[in-house]
Amino acid sequence: MKTIISVIMLLLMTSLSYANDIYVTQSGASLDLDITQDGSNNTVGNSTTASTSTGATTILNIDQIGDSNVITYQINGATYTGVINLVGNSNNVDLNCDSTGGNSSCGSANAVINFTGNSNDIDLDIGQTSSATSADVDIVGQTGSDSNVVAATVDGNSAILTITVNGDTNNYLIDIDGNGDANGHTLIHSHTGGIADVDIIQSGVNDNMITLTTSGDNADIDISQTD
Repeated sequence: MKTIISVIMLLLMTSLSYANDIYVTQSGASLDLDITQDGSNNTVGNSTTASTSTGATTILNIDQIGDSNVITYQINGATYTGVINLVGNSNNVDLNCDSTGGNSSCGSANAVINFTGNSNDIDLDIGQTSSATSADVDIVGQTGSDSNVVAATVDGNSAILTITVNGDTNNYLIDIDGNGDANGHTLIHSHTGGIADVDIIQSGVNDNMITLTTSGDNADIDISQTD
C-alpha cells in the first residue's frame, strides 16, 4: 500500500509541474470567453501559433497569475471588449485586433490591460488593416511595476489611449494613427517613477491632443504630432 501511495503522490507532483497551454480557434457570430491561469509558463497561444476569434462580437477576459506566461491572440470582428489582468514577472502579451481584415475592421474596441510585476512585454495593435471607428484603451501598471515594455499601436478615428504606470525604468512606444477631426486622436499618459523612455507619434487631420504627466528623474520623452 505504501508503494502505491508513493507512486500516486509522485504522479501528482509531476503533473503540477506542467504548464497549462490553451489554443483557441473560434468562428461565429459572437464569443464570450473567460480564461484564468495560475502558475508559470502558461500560454494562451504562443509565439508561433496564435489563438484566434473571428466573428462580429468578441468579449475576451484573461487572468494570468505567475511568471513567464504568454498571451498571443488575434481578433477579427466588428466589436471587441476585453480585460487582461497580469500578476507576475516576465510575462508576454501580443494582442491584435483586426489582424487580417477578413471579417470587418474591429470598428469598436474597448481594451483594458492591468499588470503588476517586472520585465513584462505588452504589445497591443488595434485597427491594423483599417481604422477603428472608436477605440478606448487603458493600460495600467500597479505600484512596483518596473522594467516593463509597453508598445501600443492604435489606428482609429477616435482613439483614446490612457497609460498609467507606477514603476521605474519602463519603456513606452506609442503610435496613434488614423483620421482626426471631430474629437479624433487623444492620448492621456501618466507616469510615476524614474527612468522612463517614452516615444509618442500621433497622425491625422486635426484633433491631435496629448495630456502628459510624469514624475521622477531621468525621463526621455519624444512626441511627434502630424497633420
